[in-house]
Amino acid sequence: MSREVFRMLTEPQPNREERVEALAELGFTWANLEEEEYWIDAIVGMDRACYEELRQASVMLWKVFHRAARYVHRNHGLYDLLGIPEILWPMVDDMELPEEDFISRYARFDFAVSGDGVIKLLELNADTPTGYVESAIATPWLCAEAGIDSPNAAMKEHVAAAWGEERPQIAACVAYGEHMEDSGTIEALVRHSGLDMPCKDCLELYVDEGILRDGQGEAIRSMFALYPKEWMAVDDGGDALAYAVESGNLKLFNPPASILLQSKGLMAVIWGLYELGQLYTEEEREAIATYMLPAYNKPVFQGSFVSKSMFGREGGSVRLYDASGELELEDRDGFDTSRLFPTVYQKRAELASIVTPVGELRLLTGMFVINGQPCGLLGRAGGLITGNTSHFIAIGVN
Repeated sequence: MSREVFRMLTEPQPNREERVEALAELGFTWANLEEEEYWIDAIVGMDRACYEELRQASVMLWKVFHRAARYVHRNHGLYDLLGIPEILWPMVDDMELPEEDFISRYARFDFAVSGDGVIKLLELNADTPTGYVESAIATPWLCAEAGIDSPNAAMKEHVAAAWGEERPQIAACVAYGEHMEDSGTIEALVRHSGLDMPCKDCLELYVDEGILRDGQGEAIRSMFALYPKEWMAVDDGGDALAYAVESGNLKLFNPPASILLQSKGLMAVIWGLYELGQLYTEEEREAIATYMLPAYNKPVFQGSFVSKSMFGREGGSVRLYDASGELELEDRDGFDTSRLFPTVYQKRAELASIVTPVGELRLLTGMFVINGQPCGLLGRAGGLITGNTSHFIAIGVN
């Protein structure tokens, strides 16, 4: 008999505006975005056995991805396959990879979990994941209010441990103070780190003779930036920022090699090594076979598949193809980065369907991995493609 993995545990409360204000005081200031309700006032319950399997899958896949990143490191042919911009190769090469699984200390897996509990990995954001405030602040508060268990309560402890190791001098994002989500994300991370540091706007920083400086001319030697590393190859001044890292004048957190994990092309490398019977232990091969989807750098599928840019974000560049290989749906809301970076092709997996207070939606299940520990669920509800118009909905554990 199949189990029901997801079910709605709560209904919307009549005092939404009061609750929106309460969440804003906690740091989640974008529950409403202009006229739209980004936050759905309801809690989805996940079956506990499914949650435990998802957590263990994340533990194993974290090892799988790190083993692949070590395999790829300093192999320029594979860098090219992964779409790593050539201007960033020296920056990545110069980094000695840590022995433990800490190439990235702040990351998030995105999974398709079906209604009957089949878990398949869609991608890993190992560089600049957002959704932290929704997971680490809003979800525990909402679940506690409803008397529902949330495994997310320990997220801030893992952030404190990670930042205690890296100890950045500043935290930065683009349009700090204007972009609510990114600004709120770095403010929450700084608060949970327990460290005393300012938050800065990336656009106010500049590189002077290989040294990064702030608007007052002060040298910055270490930084957490909610700024995707691949954009160094695209943005004005990005090459200068890369040079500051290469020359040893600037330490980034997450470090440069996190871009190896970030490229969706790494999933094709992992699957290729799996098919060739190389690199992985039997336990790791079992995790790949169970939780990963076949992925290639060419559309070689018999049946439905997905294409996406190796550095796509928020659903941008995602295209869904049906069983006959015909285009069924494409994202038109996010920025299509496939014009800048290569494309990866992945077998298609269906998201669970849930009936929410705003209609029937598909549920994407995120799992944060902070300081090497899977520790926080993120629920995003939307269409077949989870893009930047999707909603946040809290996930608790039954």
